[in-house]
Amino acid sequence: MKPVWLLCLITLLPLHAQTGQKLVTAARRQIGVTTAYDPAYITLAYPGGDVPADRGVCTDVVIRAMREGLSKDLQQLLHEDMRGNFAAYPKNWGLARPDSNIDHRRVPNLQTWFKRQGYPLPAGPSNDPAAFLPGDLVTCTVPPHLPHIMLVSDRKSSRGVPLVIHNIGAGTREEDRLFEFPLTGHFRVK
Repeated sequence: MKPVWLLCLITLLPLHAQTGQKLVTAARRQIGVTTAYDPAYITLAYPGGDVPADRGVCTDVVIRAMREGLSKDLQQLLHEDMRGNFAAYPKNWGLARPDSNIDHRRVPNLQTWFKRQGYPLPAGPSNDPAAFLPGDLVTCTVPPHLPHIMLVSDRKSSRGVPLVIHNIGAGTREEDRLFEFPLTGHFRVK
C-alpha cells in the first residue's frame, strides 16, 4: 500500500503539470520584452499594478507569470494577507505597515506568502534535478546576501538539469543556473 503523502502527490501532479506549464509559458513570453534589471521603487496602480514591461527584477518575472498564466495577482493577494497578518512578514525594511507598491516585489515577502499558502515542498530545496518540475518556484541567495527567485523551466540542460527563467541583472532570460547559488526555498503553486 502506498503512503498517504505519495497518493496525494500522485493526485496533484496532473494539476500541477497544467499550472506549471501555464507559468512557464507566461514567463517565457517575457524573454526579449523585459530587457533591463531595474529595482527602482515606483508608485503602482492597485490592484494589478506593474512596472514598465521592459524592466523589472526577479520577482517581476514571477508576478507577471502568475498574473498572465494563472490570473493570480500577487500584488493584491500578498497585500491583503499582509494587511491582516503584518507580524508574520519579515521586518527587513523598517516599515510600520504594508506598502502595495513594493511588498510583492521582495523575495522574503514572497517566500512568506508562499509558505502561508501551503506551497512549500515538505522536503525543502533539493540538489536532485528530478525534484524540480516545470513551474516550480525556487529561491536562493546570490552572494553575499541577495535573495533571488527563479521559475523552473520545462527545458533542461545537456546534463539533464532544468533551466530557470529569471531576471538576475540583464532582463528576463532562460538559463542553466538552478544550482549556481545556495537554495533557500522550493515552492509548487497549486
